[in-house]
Amino acid sequence: MDVADERFLVSLSPRGIMRSLSYFRVGGRLMLVSILSIAATISASAQEARSGAPTVTKRSASSTTDSSFTASQKRGADARAMGVDQYVSQHRFDALPDGGRIELQRAVYDAAEVTTIRRHLREIATAFAAGDFTTPGFVHARQVPGTTVMAAKRGSITYVMKELPRGGEVRITTHDQTALAAVHEFIAFQRHDHRAGGTGTLGHTH
Repeated sequence: MDVADERFLVSLSPRGIMRSLSYFRVGGRLMLVSILSIAATISASAQEARSGAPTVTKRSASSTTDSSFTASQKRGADARAMGVDQYVSQHRFDALPDGGRIELQRAVYDAAEVTTIRRHLREIATAFAAGDFTTPGFVHARQVPGTTVMAAKRGSITYVMKELPRGGEVRITTHDQTALAAVHEFIAFQRHDHRAGGTGTLGHTH
């Protein structure tokens, strides 16, 4: 059997092609070749023709989420916001029966960074008490849930900064139920967006 005697068992349909085999005499030896790749190409072309558009790889949701988180972390390190590297610091957001708690500490003690954290927490405690939530709005690039009500109800909410060994915390307290719901909404959003630890209460167990 020589090249002129090649025998092809080929159907005109993609399924027939996938099942077909070709025999070739190459270098004096009989070779058996599967032509699955041809079938795959024809099948893909047929599918594209039917749909009228080429197949498009979808962008994963996780890549978008990670990109947003990275951008938020970068804005948080900006001096206009926290001025703190959150990758070497630990956030915690607790929703409590009478309000909430925001904690920020360095993972490892650093005097200069601890001073920066404490200054930041004092500044936001003062700003929040005045109904000013510009800083979280800048960090998250949006109006943070709960802050509109917290601003309106600022007279019913207290913010107290307390120093901790490697940073500090801001304790938020209110006895107004509308303000309390807003504080819990604020805390839940912060915990989620910062991918931080914390506890929930009154139905908030994020």
